[in-house]
Amino acid sequence: MKKHKVYLQELSAEFSEADYSKFYEVVMRRIENGELVPMKSAKNNGRKPALPLCFWEYEKEADYTELYEELKYRYHPRINTFYYREHPECYERDREKLQLLSDYLKDHSELLLVQETMNERSFEIFHREKYFQREGGLEFCRKIGISREQLAFYETSEPLSYYSRSKQTPQNILIVENKDTFFDIRRCMNAGHDRILGKQFGTVIYGAGKGIWKTFADYVNGAESYFLGDNELFYFGDLDYEGILIYEHLLEQKEYQWDRQGNGSARMIQLFRKAYEAMLDKALQIGFSALPDMKEKQNSNIGTVFLDVFDEERRRQIHEILSAGKYIPQEILNEHDW
Repeated sequence: MKKHKVYLQELSAEFSEADYSKFYEVVMRRIENGELVPMKSAKNNGRKPALPLCFWEYEKEADYTELYEELKYRYHPRINTFYYREHPECYERDREKLQLLSDYLKDHSELLLVQETMNERSFEIFHREKYFQREGGLEFCRKIGISREQLAFYETSEPLSYYSRSKQTPQNILIVENKDTFFDIRRCMNAGHDRILGKQFGTVIYGAGKGIWKTFADYVNGAESYFLGDNELFYFGDLDYEGILIYEHLLEQKEYQWDRQGNGSARMIQLFRKAYEAMLDKALQIGFSALPDMKEKQNSNIGTVFLDVFDEERRRQIHEILSAGKYIPQEILNEHDW
């Protein structure tokens, strides 16, 4: 049984001086019931009749017998109630959610034969569309042994933003990290130019920084069929640790590997080297010391796959910039440079 120290003054807060006799009766009754135990070292209050100035207050242990029975028999057999049997004090908080999920599994399990988005399934079961995403629903399901595969939902990302000047295949496709560069190259293509720094491109994709790690899944799942043709993909981003890691992480993703029939053979996303060399040349003109400072606390644990694309002199320039805490944004290049 849990106990904590409590002072007579705290217990008397709801009683006036005139009610002392009534207060005395209440305290004595609680002592008789075992709820209060006078501390051995406590002095008394000097009143008649006297009361100790300090007590141990014992909390009654809750009787969870009915809850244990409910947890044992009430819920769908797929739901593992072990966590709540071990932590019955948490059960009442999550009881409604357990009942909603159990009823859904009993009465609507046929709906799980078709995958839905995370928010759709969340609302269908719990009547709250963001329960999985923002309100602890995934942790709740983990506690009861229910996986996202069992609930047949998938996460969505922001739609892939791209512009295609041509739908012919094969073609070269350029992924750019930043919005301004995407708009600039799209405008250039719209004006009838299909070459960027001398290389022909049919499509430009807006990567949205690290967002490309999620949105690029839409490339395979939702893009037009010509995207999956025998195309060559190129990447171009900021020249800083974060931009380099975005590219290196892209190369590791299974979602970005496929063949013409969508069977999943690897296709390398190449670095658009000419764009980085143009950035370095322009940075040399203004001086590396004039470049902006890199954002603090960037992960500098880059691999070698990015740097290996460049010759020794270019690698030296890149190391010089990064070691000085500087970076080159994509926006150093504009329509005058393409």
